[in-house]
Amino acid sequence: MTELRTWREVLIADLAASRTEAIDYFDLSLQEYQLDGDTPFFLKGLRNIIEALGGVPEIAKQTGTEPENLLEVLSSDEPPRLDALNILANALGGRLSIEPLEAGNPSHQVKDKDYPAAARESERPPLEIATD
Repeated sequence: MTELRTWREVLIADLAASRTEAIDYFDLSLQEYQLDGDTPFFLKGLRNIIEALGGVPEIAKQTGTEPENLLEVLSSDEPPRLDALNILANALGGRLSIEPLEAGNPSHQVKDKDYPAAARESERPPLEIATD
């Protein structure tokens, strides 16, 4: 008999199985957050990545961070600080970088004046995480 799994269980397994997929998921989460500023949704994406990488204790151990600091970031209603995002990028074996945005792309127009986002180039991802 086939074992049924939830969508989240499948997602976590996929992210755990492929570092590249986990990096792409992180990149997409950052892109979406830049567009809509939905902090709870963004933090849910970060929790998925952290779970796929072994959980908070494992990430804290790998990055030399206190587990309480990661838990505080993940349970907050506030957007994560840059250092928290950098910890996650390091755990993925990548780094954060900035890409220029291309104006005029209607799919990336500002949706909320409190979270302005410019248009992105369609040929390149807006945030590249190097894996070398």
